[in-house]
Amino acid sequence: MNCLTLNASYEPLTLVPVERAIRLVIDEKAVPLEVDEDRPYRSEDLEMSAPVVIRLVRYVHVPRRFRRQVTNTFLFARDEYRCQYCGRHKSDLGYRESLTRDHVVPRSRGGGNDWENVVAACSRCNRTKGDRLPRECGMELRTDPREPNHVQLEWKVRKVTPTQAKYIAMFYGEEVLSALTR
Repeated sequence: MNCLTLNASYEPLTLVPVERAIRLVIDEKAVPLEVDEDRPYRSEDLEMSAPVVIRLVRYVHVPRRFRRQVTNTFLFARDEYRCQYCGRHKSDLGYRESLTRDHVVPRSRGGGNDWENVVAACSRCNRTKGDRLPRECGMELRTDPREPNHVQLEWKVRKVTPTQAKYIAMFYGEEVLSALTR
């Protein structure tokens, strides 16, 4: 289990291993806000419960415009784990089928590997489309590919506990939290 790390402003930053969170608390760089009493950590001189949520003592500046690289993990999360051509969810794909990355404008035709040109596609639709534009093979995108909000994208692919989720909701709002848990 990881520990949710909040900025001094209570902005959720990231998940860190519990051991790293303990080190931050011991070094007085963070304070624990929520702990798991059932998971004690012991050393020769110290015993403390496992932190679940910590807050940094000093504010850490985080650039607002942060471009996240296109990886399949983030791409599939952005597209809700659905083929953007036929709409099937990854759980509906048959044996030997999977979600793949499709370039709307194929790379062989000058298309880039950026957020505005890649979508999640099931292997069947990706094979059907091949090296053509969607309109050339009678296919239509369900949504226009766009660069996602990096904050929502980060939390969508991470597993957070209900205790940690309340801090994300407190800072970003319930609508962001519900979008992440869909």
